[in-house]
Amino acid sequence: MADPRHVIIADFINDDLEPERRILDGCADVVALDAFSEDDLIGRIEHADAVMLYHNLAMTRKSIERLEQCKLIIRCGVGIDNVDGEFARSRGIDVSNIPDYGTEEVADSAIGMMLAMTRGFGFLNSRLRAGEGDWMYSQVAPLHRLRGRVFAIIGLGRIGTAAAIRAKAIGMDVMFFDPYKPDGYGKSLGIRRAGSLDELLECAFVLSVHCPLTGETRGMINAATISQMSPGSYLVNTARGAIVDTSAIPDAIADGRLAGAAIDVLENEPPGDDDSLVVTWRDPDHPAHHRVIINPHSAFYCEEGLMEIRTKAATACRCAIEGQPVRNIVN
Repeated sequence: MADPRHVIIADFINDDLEPERRILDGCADVVALDAFSEDDLIGRIEHADAVMLYHNLAMTRKSIERLEQCKLIIRCGVGIDNVDGEFARSRGIDVSNIPDYGTEEVADSAIGMMLAMTRGFGFLNSRLRAGEGDWMYSQVAPLHRLRGRVFAIIGLGRIGTAAAIRAKAIGMDVMFFDPYKPDGYGKSLGIRRAGSLDELLECAFVLSVHCPLTGETRGMINAATISQMSPGSYLVNTARGAIVDTSAIPDAIADGRLAGAAIDVLENEPPGDDDSLVVTWRDPDHPAHHRVIINPHSAFYCEEGLMEIRTKAATACRCAIEGQPVRNIVN
């Protein structure tokens, strides 16, 4: 009798694993480690035939080199910055992702966060709950009509495109910067291409980040680039935490450069209590207290979307173990 195959779910998922076990029934055992650091994997992944990786930790060379028979590491999401795909390839291990999950949810979240700030929902709710100010719209004045204002997108991939369509539907002037998108793509959507990041920043009323985390984009939005935006503009990040240097946000809000920031992703999750953005967000005496929205990397989430991730990842693992083609190999 052949030795049983093993699929390891490294992190994030820790329930009864019904979707994964149903799809992998008769093919492989499934174990969830619920790990929060790479060290938690030591001694627990060596005999894996496939690994499902979410976003609570990274798989670097030190973990990958211990995999003795692994055929696939699947990133249960879009971004692949937390797995060393190049080293995995040198070991003959495919790395794949799920590029089409959560497109609607993340785009909806970006637009929802934008509306919460630009229509004053978040600010007024926060102030009135604290018993501050008059029970009047004037607390949040001045607000400006969104129609015709520039919704500026960095990264026009699947999610960026979905956000562009939504912003255009409410009458915003959608502009994007993505040097890897072919000419004519923006025209097909009826939106404008910025010739440079500088041009995009100068025009932005709302800047929405939708690019992957790479060496090129790490720290792309920082004190210097935020200073190029018009006073009273807004920042939304639902992409990757390390793209935005969030330590620049409190000062930008205090001096009026930013009227608000909505952050779904942070470089370190959960953040430490000494994180400068978190400290000012929690401080009722700091302007950021009422003008910053922080979510716990939840823009992707809905029950249907999470099930889509789990079933597609488990299906990819089954294909890899059975020697069938695996979709979306990224390394």
